[in-house]
Amino acid sequence: MRIGNCSGFYGDRHAAMREMVTGGELDYLTGDYLAELTMLILARDRAKSPERGYAKTFLTQLEESLGTALDTGTKIVANAGGLNPAGLAAAVRALAERLGLEVAVAHVEGDDLVARRAEFGFADDVLAANAYLGAWGIVECLAGGADVVVTGRVTDASVIVGPAAAHFGWTRTDYDALAGAVAAGHVIECGTQATGGNFAFFGDVPDLVHPGFPIAEIDADGSSVITKHPGTGGLVSVDTVTAQLLYEIGGERYANPDVTLRLDSLRLSQDGPDRVRIAGARGEEPPPTLKVSLNAVGGFRNAMTFVLTGLDVEAKADLVQRQLEAGLAVRPAELEWTLARTDHPDADTEEAASALLRCVVRDTDPKVVGRQFSSSAVELALASYPGFTTTAPPGDGQVYGVFTAGYVDATAVPHVAVHADGTRTSIPSASPTKVLEPVAPAPMPPSPAPGPTRRAPLGDVAGARSGDKGGGANVGVWVRNPEQWSWLAHTLTVDALRELLPETKNLPVTRYLLPNLRAVNFVIEGILGKGVAHQARFDPQAKGLGEWLRSRHVDLPEDFQS
Repeated sequence: MRIGNCSGFYGDRHAAMREMVTGGELDYLTGDYLAELTMLILARDRAKSPERGYAKTFLTQLEESLGTALDTGTKIVANAGGLNPAGLAAAVRALAERLGLEVAVAHVEGDDLVARRAEFGFADDVLAANAYLGAWGIVECLAGGADVVVTGRVTDASVIVGPAAAHFGWTRTDYDALAGAVAAGHVIECGTQATGGNFAFFGDVPDLVHPGFPIAEIDADGSSVITKHPGTGGLVSVDTVTAQLLYEIGGERYANPDVTLRLDSLRLSQDGPDRVRIAGARGEEPPPTLKVSLNAVGGFRNAMTFVLTGLDVEAKADLVQRQLEAGLAVRPAELEWTLARTDHPDADTEEAASALLRCVVRDTDPKVVGRQFSSSAVELALASYPGFTTTAPPGDGQVYGVFTAGYVDATAVPHVAVHADGTRTSIPSASPTKVLEPVAPAPMPPSPAPGPTRRAPLGDVAGARSGDKGGGANVGVWVRNPEQWSWLAHTLTVDALRELLPETKNLPVTRYLLPNLRAVNFVIEGILGKGVAHQARFDPQAKGLGEWLRSRHVDLPEDFQS
């Protein structure tokens, strides 16, 4: 059975749904619209109006594609319901009526725990508290004849696992098959990241102007082939699939509400042009708890960026820092300075001769980080360092969010399939379950033979993919052959990572080996502060962290080719 994906986030390519339903055969089309930051956006949207709280772009996409999907028998499953899946289901029915289409729309609910904050010990200021549900509510909706299923917060892979389980009639203890579907779902749920987007070796991609969205051809045993529609841009290769498997993961166990996938069991092989087979998936019982996404407003944030040009950059930075702090009537609760030495000596353009000094302030009082802060910066314009200028005019402070992860007993969370006719089916929590435990470290490959080396970027031979994990981040690094794997496993240790990425020096870092993927994965705790919306660093989602690592110079064996 063929499952396509048309969305990796709220705001992804609008035309993707239409391209997928018209580009070739599909049994199911899925979309992932939710992320940690998205849940906060939708929570603020819902606070303005109870009828809101879902991904509105899903409806405009569906307006172009629903008729074609019904004609071709393609069922649609998406988590675009966000904080209001019932509202989105009603809106889809209204859209279908306006278009003159008969469609059975079902939805899944139960993930929203915000009204039970006190019961679970969540903070009173939490705007959104959503448990990550699994796939079996989707299965029930599809078994009931739904053409369109919308959900709230289910795991990203669940929108793929649900159709696969419904199609093949898997039971809840078919762990290996379910794990294989989780692997396929993890690869395609971020859309074109599986077909050459955000890819370390993007020069290998023949046509990245308009990459096609991915498809998983899933077999009855859970193994799959990742591909895309014929004639579309991009690339599906072992490397592009490896990169996405390493995205936003932790250790060898990848826990989902229905099964725990052993990432160290997966084997990849090229199965033809733009076709990669994922086989060997092993599954274990899921954990007894569900992760909960908790989003709150942390306060207000503002920033000013000063341009420092030419000579004496550090002295200029010191001067304006002392001046601004002395001129603040009230010191914000948080005040951070970052100097980016983007300047070059004897530069042939003014921009290349300039560094950027950034001041970020946060406080619960919008006035403290609003005009009081901005005006203090502007007042220095004729009284500070030579060449004083900023990258943008002053402005008011903006709300920022705080993300935390909670965990609750899965049996305490309702999981309900609401069918097209309004009947409701309760979905029992998983049983049996198994508490996650550390995996015994994988055996190290043989030590590499000593030999001559050259100083060069790590990225000459290694790919990387990084991303946010709450307040932490992961960086997965992989290589392409056994010789490089032996070198990588012995060379890129936690201590080496701290040396290459000094920002990680005082943070907890854990390394995991994935020999089947010739990859190491690092989980770096605390590097993103209190989550993406907190914007603790200039790359708040850690998307470029892996590319920074690849750019650092190491001693590469001379016989390793770029």
